[in-house]
Amino acid sequence: MSTRLRAAVLGHPIGHSRSPQLHRAAYQYLGFDCAYDAIDVEESAAADFAAAVRREPGWNGLSVTMPLKAVMAAAVDRLDPLAETLGVLNTVTFEGAAQGTVLTGWNTDVAGLVNALRHAGARQAPRAVVLGAGGTACAAVAALAKLDSPAVDVYARNFRAGGPGVASVQDVGSRLGIAVNQHGWEEAAQACAGADVVICTLPPRGADAVAEEFQALGAQCGGAVLLDAAYDPWPSRIASAWESAGGKIVPGLEMLLYQALEQVRLFTGPAFRDEAAVINVMCDAVGLPPR
Repeated sequence: MSTRLRAAVLGHPIGHSRSPQLHRAAYQYLGFDCAYDAIDVEESAAADFAAAVRREPGWNGLSVTMPLKAVMAAAVDRLDPLAETLGVLNTVTFEGAAQGTVLTGWNTDVAGLVNALRHAGARQAPRAVVLGAGGTACAAVAALAKLDSPAVDVYARNFRAGGPGVASVQDVGSRLGIAVNQHGWEEAAQACAGADVVICTLPPRGADAVAEEFQALGAQCGGAVLLDAAYDPWPSRIASAWESAGGKIVPGLEMLLYQALEQVRLFTGPAFRDEAAVINVMCDAVGLPPR
């Protein structure tokens, strides 16, 4: 009897993840027989987990969320070019080979950001601001490069240094040929007021203080787009302030939808078909409007 395929999302904590709803809905529509679970894995246990699943039959794919994106990148056998550029992954695929199972790391967060912003009507070559300077900020810089932003202004309390296997926002900008300007956190609210696109990569409530300062400015956004990678609670304080100023807000759930779509494409292979229908069953699963 053949082993049923398995996939999962890994992170810590992981109980809030909407990935199981998205993947299961897509698999059901495609008739793809694969279980998909949420597994709590702490950062210190990630390498051992990767070694264990390598030996277990039936594993088909892993979705990887915080805080595991960098440590799992070091635990796989190879990285696709984008994941290598960013130094972080959010997806792992499994492939049988003569020497054993080969784990490949991918980054679909960039596609998730690009497609969420495009769906929201973000203009090409936007004046762009990123809040935060961690792994998701690196993906945001890559996404803005794909949208032809002339430069990206990044605002953070601290900027991590690049190093072996870990990219900084400056590293990513250099590798992709886009200027990245680093600024202090105290300038963030004023900068948001002049942007076409703002991507907030902070944890939930991490931009509350910026939201208050932004609201006090009395600025008008004129249809500019803010994507807040956090989606619980929604709307976040910064999203509410942005919408009140006439801007378009995009929840992180939209980014999650589009990055999960690319994961489903990787995990299901030849079974993948009818992208528009897959997107809509995934939207329905998490309460997003149909496309």
